[in-house]
Amino acid sequence: MFLKLLASIVGTLLSYGLYHALKLVYQELNSPVRHLPGPRSNHFIYGSSKDLMRDMADGGALQEKWVEMYGRTLKYPFFFGLTRLYTTDTKALNHFLTNHNIYQRPPHSRYLLSLIVGPGVLVTEGEVHKRQRKVMGPAFGVPQLRELTSIFFAKSAEVRNIWASEAADSPMRLDVLSWLNKTTLDIIGLAGFDYSFNSLNTERPTELATAFDATMQATVTLSAFDIIPAWVPALRACPTKFAVLGRASQKTMSRIGREILRRTKTDMAESGTFEPRRGRDLLSLLVRANTAKDVPENQRLSENEVLAQVPTFLAAGHETTSTGTTWALFALTQNIPAQTRLRAELLGVETETPGMDELNALPYLDCVVREALRLNPPVVSTSRVATQDDVVPLDTPWTDARGVVHETLRVTKGQNVIIPILAMNRDKTIWGPDATEFIPERWESETPISNNLPGVWGQTLTFLGGPRACIGYRFSVVEMKALLFTLVRAFEFELAVPAVDIGRKISIVQHPFVRSDPGAGVQMPLIVKPYPRPM
Repeated sequence: MFLKLLASIVGTLLSYGLYHALKLVYQELNSPVRHLPGPRSNHFIYGSSKDLMRDMADGGALQEKWVEMYGRTLKYPFFFGLTRLYTTDTKALNHFLTNHNIYQRPPHSRYLLSLIVGPGVLVTEGEVHKRQRKVMGPAFGVPQLRELTSIFFAKSAEVRNIWASEAADSPMRLDVLSWLNKTTLDIIGLAGFDYSFNSLNTERPTELATAFDATMQATVTLSAFDIIPAWVPALRACPTKFAVLGRASQKTMSRIGREILRRTKTDMAESGTFEPRRGRDLLSLLVRANTAKDVPENQRLSENEVLAQVPTFLAAGHETTSTGTTWALFALTQNIPAQTRLRAELLGVETETPGMDELNALPYLDCVVREALRLNPPVVSTSRVATQDDVVPLDTPWTDARGVVHETLRVTKGQNVIIPILAMNRDKTIWGPDATEFIPERWESETPISNNLPGVWGQTLTFLGGPRACIGYRFSVVEMKALLFTLVRAFEFELAVPAVDIGRKISIVQHPFVRSDPGAGVQMPLIVKPYPRPM
């Protein structure tokens, strides 16, 4: 009996696998993308996918070479001979990002991301995503962010004071990535759902922080065994390391999230007004917006959908900002005149805690943040899959093998598309021959930077664009400005290792690591020296 059952299961899996394999072969043979020019495969299994991942970590030279050789729209070989569409054509990218009902996050990507953030706004698609985003929108508005800025500065001052204490007698070598991870975790805890992680002042992290951190650490070392179930849904019941960690983390975050949500609803029921530090966090604002009288019942989020935003806030409001700020400090160590000029501007502000509007009015700080997020976006690429046949408009025509010039590109349902964020942010045809250099002054040009990138902020693709652009981009930018304002006023920064020793590990975000010490994991070692204030 057992053998028959086992044989039946194996037969079902084989049939399922064969069906999908034949489906992929059919799609490949009938895909118009096959006629695009592009590089040849370097491996019969991996194609050029590993080369592309390495190139994203190394800065994008290979992608630049591809575009020079094959044009702005090309194909590249993916796993098992499948092809992927790659384009740096701005009109095509705008089409992919604005037509979000046609071009959605691929199922395998959604599955892996869901193990980290659950069914939140980062994962959902279609009408569900539209409904979630509409209800969440008010929580990320400018008036609400203005109220949260004091939290950014309070935690920035806390990490500044810890560093000042450690570096009081002599310059100290610090892993700023680790410290900024703690700081931004504390910030999103308080600003996100009025929850105190207290990461900066305790050796023992909270249960919620431990649960989330375990999953995020696992993303850096994803193995093939973790990734295969994402592509083969029938195998998702297999207890891979990443799946086990993700589901355990989700269970913990859901349990604690329910308690936070219960407390939030109780507080709001007891008081209909905003009190200091209560009722202005993102979760409270979300609950308030969700229960507003002008929101139809069928447009409101369920309790599970509200809960799903807790890990979403953690992922989007924690890792990305800490990584972006870390790369900004790295960039300032490579351009000391920029660091000096920025410090002079910041020291010209009389208060240590300016409001959001005053912070945003500092011109050179704005240039530094724009340039840092252009040069080193936390997320270096994303992807989309076509849910139906489509015709894509192009700025730059392409020529097929027969010499026929095409003004548009046909794609078929199931076609995967790469959105090359880092490559577009460093495209020399857009930014000039110095596109790979950190030059904040490029944003001061009398002739404003003008390009057709469909980005929601800073004329870059850092926060994407269109209906699925990062909903919390203002939150992230102001938080990053508050951190830099506080830290650059107080310290001088130098890189503790040669610049060539800093590498990048690409997972959800691009983490720095030291090439000569890979066993230490992700880190950014800087020499931190208190800046002597003139008396």
